Amino acid sequence: MTEQNESQRRIVVGVDGSPSSIDALSWAIEQARTRGAVIEALAVWQHPVATGWTVPIEADEDLAAITRKVLDDAVVQAAGAACPVEIRPRVVQGGAVPRLLEAARGADLLVVGSRGHGGFVGALLGSVSGHCVQHATCPVVVVRHSTD
Repeated sequence: MTEQNESQRRIVVGVDGSPSSIDALSWAIEQARTRGAVIEALAVWQHPVATGWTVPIEADEDLAAITRKVLDDAVVQAAGAACPVEIRPRVVQGGAVPRLLEAARGADLLVVGSRGHGGFVGALLGSVSGHCVQHATCPVVVVRHSTD
């Protein structure tokens, strides 16, 4: 992790390219503007697995590069041409929950989108946002995508 000024406010945003994560990033940009904070936009990737089996990946597929493109596209969608705050995009390998919780240590805020089922089904299945709300060491905002 890069060294940062101890007094600098930091908002961590989980970005996966979904509409809710782009909404979360847009929301965080406005918060960062009013708080004088920087945004750490975090995209996470890992090799897909299915019950102990590694899913075959084509040799020419670079999952980190694909994830970086998704992140860059999301930043452009959320921030537009003239972003009023500094955004530090970062791509890391691993599980989404542990990487987001790790990045949020010492942050002022963690912002994530919600793509979950909601209600009873969402409670049974769990989600990245649910785990972040329960385990983060900073306040967490969950942004649900609006279809309006």
